[in-house]
Amino acid sequence: MDEGVALYPLHRCKTIHLVRHAQGIHNVAGEIDHSAYSSEDYFDAHLTPLGWQQVDNLRNHVLATQLLNKIDLVIVSPLLRTIQTAVGAFGGEQDTNGEASPPLMVANAGSSDRPAISSLNSPPFLAVELCRETMGDHPCDRRRSVTEYKALFPAIDFSIIENDKDVLWKPSPRETVEEVAARGREFINWLWTRKEKEIAVVSHSGFLHGALSSFGKDCSEDVKKELSIHFKNCELRSVIIVDQGNLGTISEKTTSYPGKIPQGLDHPSG
Repeated sequence: MDEGVALYPLHRCKTIHLVRHAQGIHNVAGEIDHSAYSSEDYFDAHLTPLGWQQVDNLRNHVLATQLLNKIDLVIVSPLLRTIQTAVGAFGGEQDTNGEASPPLMVANAGSSDRPAISSLNSPPFLAVELCRETMGDHPCDRRRSVTEYKALFPAIDFSIIENDKDVLWKPSPRETVEEVAARGREFINWLWTRKEKEIAVVSHSGFLHGALSSFGKDCSEDVKKELSIHFKNCELRSVIIVDQGNLGTISEKTTSYPGKIPQGLDHPSG
């Protein structure tokens, strides 16, 4: 047997499509001068015009590959740049007057200079704080109130965020790599408890790197390195979560068939 190949029951697997947000105004400033990340000028940074072009390209990809039709849920970090990326890539078509569905994004949300985005025929969107960027020190990673976000993104579900104001971000110290990795493991374990089989997650470079670096220890060194490569802006990578330890929350066996029912002795074929 080839020891490099593993086999798992399908109902013990879940497909996760990981996306880093598109280019934000803080990315541009930080590449010129890293100290800009500590500036209040970039509080909850929004996407740049180039970032929106990246979002449009990602949307074209998910449409061309039929990925959008497969996704059961979109999970998003509650910050402007991640929400803008998520609704632009995985949302409905541009909103039109008279639609009954609330918009995923109102027009010009977060200085976007973009038309409203409809929730019509889109997967549900859920904001989750566990997948936020490394917290502390950088105001670009501090979120605004849930009340403000709800006004800009009416169709997104913010119900599992416990506090209206951001109580997780602190001026200092900044989260350590180990703390982000632990939060990433907690997030991946939580994803497994979801009923959805195929989930898109729109998050951040630091968080995704920290989360994925905790995995792959049972793989070859090349596979482990592939998991932990830093994401580029608006990059999408798909991974599989496998329940190797019989955690108890198993997806429905949607494609399995149990065979002969009712049970009884088989008769010889004619």
